[in-house]
Amino acid sequence: MALPAPTPAPSGTQFASPVPIIGPQYCAPYPVDLSIVRKVLTISDGNFVVTDVNGTVIFKVKGKILTLHDRRVLLDGAGNPVVTLREKIMSAHDRWQAFRGESVEESDLIFSVKRSSILQLKAKLHVFLANNTKEDVCDFKVEGSWSERSCVIYAGESSSIIAQMHKKETVKSILIGKDNFSVTIYPNVDYAFIVALVVILDGINNDDVE
Repeated sequence: MALPAPTPAPSGTQFASPVPIIGPQYCAPYPVDLSIVRKVLTISDGNFVVTDVNGTVIFKVKGKILTLHDRRVLLDGAGNPVVTLREKIMSAHDRWQAFRGESVEESDLIFSVKRSSILQLKAKLHVFLANNTKEDVCDFKVEGSWSERSCVIYAGESSSIIAQMHKKETVKSILIGKDNFSVTIYPNVDYAFIVALVVILDGINNDDVE
């Protein structure tokens, strides 16, 4: 008896080989579904817990308060720093930068993110890898609305989707002050990179609220 054929990935989203941005260990040859819980009622903004479908903690995000920069650190499940996300002050387009580990040195820059324009009703972010110094064309783009907990991440200026975020709302999550949403990452896409983009989207949203 033949096994049923797997559901094909949407057109244009399948990378034939891994595309590591933060690290190859975060690239899986199959779609990855992650659940993200944002703790709403905390003193420090930007506290997240990221789990897989089995409930295993994959990442945690800790926010840093009382600093000139809005800074957040993405930790792995064991608590080791993976990437530091920092808002660049005095930037017109809400630019954020991502650095390896706990570094904020330019030599450890992995990528940066900025709005495609200053005036926006919905977020449209352009992502530039560190080696893309001219920034004529973005390497990835994020489109969506943080208030709706919905966004789509594309490869470059194309329509090829590499990840999507959806809201998961339960009565329990509202009562205990937690914000639940899920992210689907397509095969061979760096899921640590996608989580970092979601955290930056939250940071830009907080700037809009303030």
